[in-house]
Amino acid sequence: MNNSLSIQRRLVLVVLPLGLVLLGALFTGISYGSSGVGFGDMVRILLGRAGPDSVAAAIIWEIRFPRVVLAAVVGATLALGGLVFQALLRNPLAEPYILGVSGGSAIGAIIALLIGLSPFPGVATASFAGSMLVLVLLIMLAAGSSFGRRDSLLLGGVMINALCGAVIMFLISLAQNTQVQHVLFWLMGDLSIFSRQQLPVLLTVLPCFVLIFILARPMNLLLMGRENAAVLGVEVNLVTNLLLVATTFMVSVAVCHSGLIGFVGLVVPHILRLAIGPDHRLLVPASILGGASYLIFCDLLARSLPAAGEMPVGVITAMIGAPLFIFMMWRARR
Repeated sequence: MNNSLSIQRRLVLVVLPLGLVLLGALFTGISYGSSGVGFGDMVRILLGRAGPDSVAAAIIWEIRFPRVVLAAVVGATLALGGLVFQALLRNPLAEPYILGVSGGSAIGAIIALLIGLSPFPGVATASFAGSMLVLVLLIMLAAGSSFGRRDSLLLGGVMINALCGAVIMFLISLAQNTQVQHVLFWLMGDLSIFSRQQLPVLLTVLPCFVLIFILARPMNLLLMGRENAAVLGVEVNLVTNLLLVATTFMVSVAVCHSGLIGFVGLVVPHILRLAIGPDHRLLVPASILGGASYLIFCDLLARSLPAAGEMPVGVITAMIGAPLFIFMMWRARR
């Protein structure tokens, strides 16, 4: 009983400040842009003092709001995906793309771009289908392998990623000059081609968030090893398969709308684990809130740093994430 109350108190202490940070990130993301529509205009629109048909309202609700929601959901998904894979594989370097999901998704998206399909539903559907095919192939490889399941998943993911990388280079070599920029932007993460009509599809990741939170305690026990977790009452195969499918599904949904955005799922869980400890009952909601805030702020930098236009948000996450991760590794060795 006391332990349950302690977890609830700690959960409030974790969720409340991170929730406030996310709220601030959402307001900042919606109120900032190159069009001149600022925070004051946003407040007037929210209070109903500006007409719903005004230019400022259209900019906020049709352009900025969907983009900020996309950044929040994708950031939360990638951070949570990294956390789950680090627990499942018991590997601190695991991240959402480790099992080859990114490679399959990229192949589907590039093929759709090359044949001229629309961003939605064409490119998004092809990207999602590619990632699901990789998941099926990976499960078949792991099921028929003589290695342990964890080693089979890791080795299968590495090999599939390598094969997909070769196919991606081949497809890029076939692309025309006008198509290459679109392909490269997608590969580096692009949040600019998203609309409110895509929100219902994107929000299908929310049930996966709930499922992973429910399985947070079994994830704690899985860190002790499959055998020990089974002795403590965990249905290891069921929990592992649920986590694997739910995480791959939600990452695939996110990636097919945003492209490949690296380092979010690697860096955010590590920072939070250092700050609040290894308990997944706290880390799951913290990763959702922290990952969402992190990618919103990175997208703000991607929109504001270039003097004209914008850069892919994946460039910003890599420029921040890689040095930060190196610094954390250097501190851990001291």
